[in-house]
Amino acid sequence: MAISGGKKVFLIIILIVVILIIALYLASFLSPASGGKIGVVEIEGAITDMKEAMEDVVKFKEDDSIKGVILRINSPGGAVGPTQEIYSEIKKLKKSKKVYVSMGSVCASGGYYLAVTGEKVYASPSTITGSIGVIMEQAVVEDLMKKIGIESNTIKSGPLKDTGSPFRKMREDEKKYLQSLIDSIYEQFVNDVAEGRKMPVDQVKQLADGRIYTGLQAKDTGLIDNIGTFYDVVDEMQKDLGIKGKPSLVYGKRPFSFLRWLLSSAIQDVVFKNTAQPVQFLYKP
Repeated sequence: MAISGGKKVFLIIILIVVILIIALYLASFLSPASGGKIGVVEIEGAITDMKEAMEDVVKFKEDDSIKGVILRINSPGGAVGPTQEIYSEIKKLKKSKKVYVSMGSVCASGGYYLAVTGEKVYASPSTITGSIGVIMEQAVVEDLMKKIGIESNTIKSGPLKDTGSPFRKMREDEKKYLQSLIDSIYEQFVNDVAEGRKMPVDQVKQLADGRIYTGLQAKDTGLIDNIGTFYDVVDEMQKDLGIKGKPSLVYGKRPFSFLRWLLSSAIQDVVFKNTAQPVQFLYKP
């Protein structure tokens, strides 16, 4: 069946419109304005397992389309090991890309440890931060066990093997031993803060007595750079990277979930306070 001239013109117009729509759609991905991608790594809740966050850091480091990375930290801190692991990965990322930090409502202790990796660190005026230090907590149930007639027997390979056991009071030599470990981890923390914030170690130690600071106080003491929101950090990175147009924010595997944060905090309490391991060193308030 022959197609009339009017119908041919109409079909040609439809085809042109479709081609234009496809071209504009592809241009939105290929144009320089949308090619400026900024990675966002979210660190939420207690720092207990940083596997997913570390995978995000490594992925952004290897992705050439990611121009810079923002760490969005909302954490009261957590275990020493996982904190130092992701700290190390972020430092590797910094060798090839800009890393800025946006603090949430809380970015203290281990959270602050990670924040010092940022080339620029932002917080809200009332962000709770600081709490630079290390803590070990022990619950002793020896007297309670005696009252209810329960006795604990321990067979060990050396005098310090059951240091921190909840079934007996700590000896003086054990306290000195654990204090030496605390002091060593604390020195690492202080030195890393001094390196990240480009401050003398002695100056950091004056601030690192475990106290917390508001965002405004942290700015006055040099622990952060500026007061601002997450989107202020995005704007700053866009300007510094020379990104034209609105940057595309690329998030990692797990956007913020209040339920996840709540569960993470609950897990921290259960694991850290009721763990079978006698000793836990923590970066937390």
